[in-house]
Formats: sequence, structure tokens, C-alpha cells
Amino acid sequence: MKYKAVLFDMDGVLIDSETLMTKSGILALRDYGIEAKAEDFTPFVGRGEDLYIGGVARKYGHEYDPAMKQRCYDYYGEYVETDAFVPKEIPSLLYQLKDMGFKICVCTSADWGKVKHNLRAMGIGKEVFDAFVTGDNVEKKKPDPEIYLKGAGFLGVAPEDCVVVEDAPNGILAAKAAGMMAIGIDTSFSEELLREESDPDVMIHSLAELPGVVA
Repeated sequence: MKYKAVLFDMDGVLIDSETLMTKSGILALRDYGIEAKAEDFTPFVGRGEDLYIGGVARKYGHEYDPAMKQRCYDYYGEYVETDAFVPKEIPSLLYQLKDMGFKICVCTSADWGKVKHNLRAMGIGKEVFDAFVTGDNVEKKKPDPEIYLKGAGFLGVAPEDCVVVEDAPNGILAAKAAGMMAIGIDTSFSEELLREESDPDVMIHSLAELPGVVA
């Protein structure tokens, strides 16, 4: 087996939550008198919620308050079990990768509070994963490679022995900068856009394809 670990981004990969995150951001900012639009958030996807919420707030001339992010997470937690979509193959896929001998890690720019909401919606315990790296654990957000290098470090695996699965250009660029194999999945952005902006090593259209790519 060429690779030893699979590092997953979470939102848009293990759970289809980008539309819900946008909805939550709009609702949260509205509570602060900001009428944001869905497209305002697109440049900040995958870069952590401080920038996801803060970047849009600043666009409308407001100072960013971390309470805005917490308000967003409150809305997100309220709707995650009804509005987010978890691909049915996720639990069996994770166990299949473990049976194949891979270590698995979540590397997400979101804070742990959001990760807990996602795990609840997925019906998966955190013990399924060998490690987590969240936005709380890193100083530099994607496209900086810090999050993926930390993930490899937590697993005790060399970067060149890691595969990353990402749905956003910033994440793919972070994986490549870390010296890892970058797999793009076109769940949040089109294959054309991902290839144009980040040039992933491999493109897949469903996580069901992943075992065949990494075997």
C-alpha cells in the first residue's frame, strides 16, 4: 500500500453542509443588522468561520465580533440534522479504510463546536477517527498547509504518505503545499473550477470511488 493515512476535510466532503452554513451565516449576520447574500460567502469557503463570517461582515462595513460566529454555530446546530445531507456510504467507507490499514483524520477549518454538530448529524462517534485537527488548533488557515501538516503529525505519518480529500480550492492548495496527494471532490465546486484554481492530483465525483484510488 503506497499511502498510510487519509485526511478528510469535513464540510462538503463527509457532510454536505455548505448550503446550511451559508443559511446560518445569513441568519446570524441578520441579527447584527447585516443583510448578506449567499454569494458573499463563496470566497471564504474552507478558510475558517472567523473569516467566513468576518469577511462578509467587513464587506458590509461592520467590525467582526466573534459572537457573530457563535451565533452562526447556534443556527447551524439547530438545523444540521434536518438541512445537512450525509452521504449514506460514509460510515461504511470509514470502516473500510480502517480495515484496509489506513489511519484517518479530520482536518477542518471549522471549530470543534461545529464538528460536534456534524458528528451528531452523521451518527458517528469521534472514536471512529484517529485524530482531529480543527480551526481551534491552527494559527494559519487553508490554503496554508499547517492544518494538514499537523494532521500528519498527530497520526505519526510522513506527509508524503498521506492522501487528502477536499472539496474546495483553498483546501486542495493546502494539501499540495503540505506535500500530500490531493484528491478533489466536486460536491461544492465544479470539477472545472477545482482544476482551474487548484489542480488536484485526482478528481472524484463520489466518496465511493475513494478506496479504489488509494488502494
